[in-house]
Amino acid sequence: MTISAPVAMHMLPSRLRTLGPIAIGLVLFLFGLWALHHLLLTIDLAHVIARARATPPMVLIGALAATAVGYIAMIGYDWWALQYLGKSLPPRTVALGGFLGYAFGNTVGISVLSGGAIRYRIYSAAGLNAFDVAALSSYVAIAMGIGLTLVGICALAIHPAVLAQILPVSVSTVQLLAIATAVIVFTGALWLSVTEKTLHLGRHDIAMPAPRVLFGQLGVAALDCAMAAGTLWLLMPIGTPPFISFVAIYAAAAMIGILSHVPGGVGVFETVVITALPASVPVGDAAAALLLFRVIYFLVPFALAFTIVLVNEARLAGGWATRLFGEVSTPMRPIATALSVVVPRLSGAAVLGLGFWFLLVAMMPPLQHISDEVDLVGAVLAEGGTLILALSGVLLIVLSHALMRRVRLAYLLTLAAIAAATVAVLIDGMNIEPAVLSVLALLALLPFRSSFHRRARLTEGVFSPLWIALVIGLLAAAGAFFFLAHKAVPYSNALWLDFTSASATPAALRAGLLVSALLLGFLLYLALRPARAALPAAAQVSDEDVLQILRAQPDPQGWLALTGDKNRVMNTDGSAFVMFATRRNYRIVLGDPLGATDPARALAWEFHEAARRDGATPVFYEVSERHLPLWIDMGYTLHKLGEEAVVNLQEFSLSGSKFKTMRAEYNRAQRDGRQLELCTPPHSDSLLDALEEISDAWLAGQKGAEKGFSVGRFSREYLNQCELALIRCDGRILCFANLLGDPGAVRMGIDLMRYRPSDSDGVMQFLFLSLIEALKERGTSQLSLGLAPLSGLSDHPSARLTSRFGNLIFRHGRAFYNFEGLRRFKQKFRPNWQARYIAIPPGASPYLALAEIALLISGGARNLLSKD
Repeated sequence: MTISAPVAMHMLPSRLRTLGPIAIGLVLFLFGLWALHHLLLTIDLAHVIARARATPPMVLIGALAATAVGYIAMIGYDWWALQYLGKSLPPRTVALGGFLGYAFGNTVGISVLSGGAIRYRIYSAAGLNAFDVAALSSYVAIAMGIGLTLVGICALAIHPAVLAQILPVSVSTVQLLAIATAVIVFTGALWLSVTEKTLHLGRHDIAMPAPRVLFGQLGVAALDCAMAAGTLWLLMPIGTPPFISFVAIYAAAAMIGILSHVPGGVGVFETVVITALPASVPVGDAAAALLLFRVIYFLVPFALAFTIVLVNEARLAGGWATRLFGEVSTPMRPIATALSVVVPRLSGAAVLGLGFWFLLVAMMPPLQHISDEVDLVGAVLAEGGTLILALSGVLLIVLSHALMRRVRLAYLLTLAAIAAATVAVLIDGMNIEPAVLSVLALLALLPFRSSFHRRARLTEGVFSPLWIALVIGLLAAAGAFFFLAHKAVPYSNALWLDFTSASATPAALRAGLLVSALLLGFLLYLALRPARAALPAAAQVSDEDVLQILRAQPDPQGWLALTGDKNRVMNTDGSAFVMFATRRNYRIVLGDPLGATDPARALAWEFHEAARRDGATPVFYEVSERHLPLWIDMGYTLHKLGEEAVVNLQEFSLSGSKFKTMRAEYNRAQRDGRQLELCTPPHSDSLLDALEEISDAWLAGQKGAEKGFSVGRFSREYLNQCELALIRCDGRILCFANLLGDPGAVRMGIDLMRYRPSDSDGVMQFLFLSLIEALKERGTSQLSLGLAPLSGLSDHPSARLTSRFGNLIFRHGRAFYNFEGLRRFKQKFRPNWQARYIAIPPGASPYLALAEIALLISGGARNLLSKD
C-alpha cells in the first residue's frame, strides 16, 4: 500500500536523534581508520601475519585461558543484576544467557544482535517479562561501563605516566585527578549503598544496590577488565608496559571505543592502544598482537556461541544431533525453542562478516613468493578466482540484510555464493585455509534452513541510514586494507592491463574497482528506484475477508476493524491483516497483527517496511504480549499503556463474602424487573432507532465528541455486524453494549456501552454481571472488559519516564479522566490483568506518537475536550 504523507517539521528532531548517532559513529570510525592507517604505514602486512602465526603456543593457550575466565566473569554481571532485581533463575540459564549475550553483543556491537535481545529470548522463556529483561540489560550496561572506568582510573592512579603521550597534562596532575576521582566515586557509591539514598542530578536519579551486590559487582568488573587486558597483554611484544600500567591503556582504549558508537570499537580501540604504547614497541608486532586479540577475545567466543545455537537447532530438529547429544531436557526446552528465534539475525551478522572477509582475501597479496615465469593458465585462474571471490563477498554483504528478515531466496543465494567463493579461493592459488573456513560456514548454515521462510524482495527495507553507513564503513575499511597491503607497489595506469600472474596487485586493483562499482551502484539503484507498495490497497479488503480471519482467532479487539474508521491491509493469501489509521506522518496500527502467527508477523514486517519506504513512522498501539519477540526482532521499544481486564468466566462466581454487596444489588435489580437480552445481528431499524436515542442522550452528558479508532462509535453498519446486549425493565431499554467476537467464540469483549443518564444507577454493573452469567452458560471462557489506561505502570525510580509520568497521571489525573476509578470498577469483577503496550520504532518519540494517537481517537484537537 502506498500512502504519501509529507514529513512534518516537528519530526525533524526525531530524525536527527536517529541519524545523529549513526553519522557520528561513521565519522569516528572513518577518523579512527585514517589514524590507524597512518600509524601502520611503516609496517609490512606479510610481516604482521607471519608474526601472528609465529606466536608461541603457550602464549596462545594463556590468552585463551584468560578469555575463558573473562567471559565467566562477565556472566557474573547477569547474576548480580538478578540479585539486584530480586529475581532468581537456574544457574545454567544465567550462564547460557550471559555467555551468548556477551559473545554476540561484544562481537557484532549493534542492536540487531545485541546482548539485550539475546537475553530477552532466553530469560523471557525462563519466566522473566520484557521489562525485567530490559532492567537487567540496563543494569549490566551501566555496571560494565562504571566498572571499566573505575578499574582504568585505579590503574592510572598507580601508573599515571602510561597515558602521558595522549593527555595534555602533567604526570602528577593525572595521578592526583585519578586518585581523587577514585576516592570520590568509591566513597559516594558506598555511602549511597549503605544509606539506601538516591542522588538527584538534574533529570537523573542515581541509586546503588545493597553493599553485598555492590561489592560483588565491583569484583566482577575488576576480574572482567583484568582478564580482557591480560589477554591482550600476553600477546603484546617485548617492551610493552607492565600489566598494571597496561590495564590503564586497555581501559582508556575500551572506553573510547564504546563512546565512539563504532561496532566493537573497531579501528578506534587499536588506534588508542598503539598511540599509547612506548616508541620502543614495534608497530608491526603490536598490530599482530591486536589482530590476534580480535580473533581470540571476540571471534573465538562468537564461533563457540554460534556452534551452541547450531547444535541447539539441530537437536530440536532431531536426527544426528539428537543421537549424538541427546534430546533437549524438559526444563531447557522452552529456552532452546526461544533461542531459535535469533537464528536469522545471527546468520545475517555472520554472513556479513564472511562477505567482508572474502573482500579482504580477494585484495590480499599472496604470502608466498610468486614465480616470475609467465603462466597463462595460472593468470586466468588467478584473475577469475579473485573476481569471483570479490563478487561473492559483495553478494553476501547485500544478502545479509535479507537473511536477518528471514527471506528464503536470500538463504539459498547465500549458500550458492559461499560455494562459489570456496571454488574461487581454490583456483586462486590453492588457498586451503579460506576454503576450509568457507566449507565450515556452508555446513553451519544448513541446519538453519527452516528459519528462512519469508517470500519477499531481497532489497525490501535495505535503504536505511544504518545500512548505508555500514556499507560505507566496509568500503572504507576494504580500501584502507588494499592500500596498506599493496603500498610497496607504485601506481601506474599499466597496472589495470597487467593480467600476468607475476603480481597480485593488478588483480586486487580490478577486484577493488568491481567491489566499489557494485556496492555504489547498488546504493544508487536503491536511492533512485520508484517506491512500490508491497501491500494491497485497503479498498480491496472486504468485511467478509476480515470476518473469516476474526472468527478463527481469539482476540476480540480485532472486531474493531469493522467500525469503518480504519484502513485494513491483508497479506496476499488472505491469512492475516492489520487495521490502521494515518495521522500526520504516523501510520498507527491498532492491536496485534491478526491471523496465523507466521503470516501475521510477516505482514507486520511488510507494513513496517512500506511505511518506512514512504517516509512515514509506523506505530503499533495497544499490542499484547503475544508478539513481543516480533517487536524485539524489529528493533521496536515497548511502552506500557495500561492493562486489559479479562474475566475468567468459568471460575467467576457471585458466591462468597467478597461479593456479598454486589450479589445483593444484582438480586435487587432482578426483583425490580431488570433483565438481559442478547440480540444477534442483523438488527431491526426500530431497535437501532431506540439505541441511537440512548446513545445521543449519553453523549450529551459527556466531555468531548464521539470517539473512535481504538473504541467503537455508534454506527448502524458497525452494530449490525455485532451481537448486542440490552438491559430492559418492563420492556424499556435502559442501556446497551455491543459484543466483540463471534457468538460461538471462546473469548468475547465489550466495546460500546451506552445508557440513559436517568437510569445510570447501578445499570452498568448489572449489565456486566448479567452478561458474565449468560456467556458462562453459553460456554464462553473469557470476557474482556477493555483497557484500564495507565493501570499497572511502574513508579520505581529506575523505571522509564513514560511509566513514572503515566503512574502520576493515573493517581492524580482526575481532572482529565478518572483512571483510578475505572480500574476500581473493573476490579470488582476479579479479572486477570493483561498488559498492553505501544510499540515504537527506533528514533521515534513515544510522547509525540501518543499525542497524535490521542488526537486520532478524539477526532482532532477541537473534540478532545469539547463537542463544539
